Amino acid sequence: MSRKNPLEEIVRSAREAQASWARVPVKRRAAYVRAMRDRIAARADGICELILHATGKTRVDAMTTEVLPLALAASWYAKRAPRVMRSRRIRGGHPFFFFKSSRIERVPWGVVGIISPWNYPFGIPLHDVMTALLTGNAVILKPATQTQSIGEAVADVVRSSGLPDGLFQLVSMPGRLAGRAMIAAGVDKLCFTGSTESGRDVMRIAAEGPVPVSLELGGNDAMIVLEDAHLDRAVGGALWAGASNAGQSCCAVERVFVVEKVYAAFRDKLAKRVAGLRVGPDRDFEVDVGSLSSTVQFKKVEGIVKDALAHGARIVASSRTVPGGKSEGLFHPVQVLEPGDEPVKAMREEIFGPLIMLVKVRDEAEAVTRANDSPYGLSASVWTRSNTRGVRVASQLAVGTVTLNDHMMSHGMAETPWGGFKGSGFSRTHGEAGLEEMSRIRVTVRDRLHRAPRAMWWHPHSRRVYEGFRAGMTALYGRGLGRRLSALARFVRLFFRSFGRS
Repeated sequence: MSRKNPLEEIVRSAREAQASWARVPVKRRAAYVRAMRDRIAARADGICELILHATGKTRVDAMTTEVLPLALAASWYAKRAPRVMRSRRIRGGHPFFFFKSSRIERVPWGVVGIISPWNYPFGIPLHDVMTALLTGNAVILKPATQTQSIGEAVADVVRSSGLPDGLFQLVSMPGRLAGRAMIAAGVDKLCFTGSTESGRDVMRIAAEGPVPVSLELGGNDAMIVLEDAHLDRAVGGALWAGASNAGQSCCAVERVFVVEKVYAAFRDKLAKRVAGLRVGPDRDFEVDVGSLSSTVQFKKVEGIVKDALAHGARIVASSRTVPGGKSEGLFHPVQVLEPGDEPVKAMREEIFGPLIMLVKVRDEAEAVTRANDSPYGLSASVWTRSNTRGVRVASQLAVGTVTLNDHMMSHGMAETPWGGFKGSGFSRTHGEAGLEEMSRIRVTVRDRLHRAPRAMWWHPHSRRVYEGFRAGMTALYGRGLGRRLSALARFVRLFFRSFGRS
């Protein structure tokens, strides 16, 4: 006898609640999301404290990358969702079908399963929860095991809005089992954010359904510094995007390619700034970088550093650890390394730690080539004083998002879609594209001549029918005006067949 999947009853309950929720006007659904935003604003300090204790990131990181952007996003989603979800008429594609009229409407999937990561345990799941609810779905959220307490904070925000019972369910289970369990229980769509390796497993499991999946996976982001860049700004950007959340961001800067003309100046400025960074526990806000999330993550970063050093890399700069940081074990210094001539893991794998690989390149062309030499394609940045040049370089990068003279912050802009190329996944979250991902298209086609007994292509078929359609092709695309007019007359006779008896 097979063991019963405990999620089946949860999915059944969610499906019952969703049937009514789908009929609620989008503007009324938006009111619940605005209530969630107000709850976030009221509890902002407490939420940042929870994130600090669950992940080790600083309060400033928690506020600037999770709490504040999420409140802003809630307002944007609530305002934009009615426009995205409204039905619209499709313009006719050709006079051939003048008697047909079509409309597109967006409808919910039904029950959406969301598996969220530990690195942004508050912001990432709530973006998906809000867009899923706004588009008429019920939601089952499975947060990362190590940040289950933040999952409870997410649940508090959602339930405080007064959302109808059953529409939102928080579940707890080992991450390796979640994808298969949700699919077996009957979710209609699965949204996964995590490592590329885990994403491949989720996709294989989903194919058995088949169940549509949305995958936001890892990265190995590149930063290109051209000779006309504002170097002080570029250095500050590299530090922000490389060390924020202790580098535990899928879009963290991990590879920096600097044109040789300004390489030495950039390296020296970066080394000086890195040496001044303060890494340690956030007790009084007076630190810049918090801890790695776990011993496993700490050992992984150490291993990547050891691999680089064993293959000829050298440490250019290293930050300092404030008192108390070293003793707690997970506070890894922010480090800048120059690779040697041998290949190193850090140039091909996702680091997920406060480590920046600094590489000298001859020119813009080599920088683009090296940046694209990665199995990932999440985001990248180009640093130059010329917007025209920046856009040109950006157009050559095989990534989902390119930022000029900044990095990583577009994830906090609700209006910009988020997602990658290659091993960084597909589909999009955030923006109108994120709302569209949480809904599907239904097309309705009506016939203005529905009182006619039949369509001209219906049975019975004959040579006359074939020749009539062939004449239609000639009337549209043949040569010679006389020939086309003659063909049009034959086609019109076929058209009036629709009004005759069978």
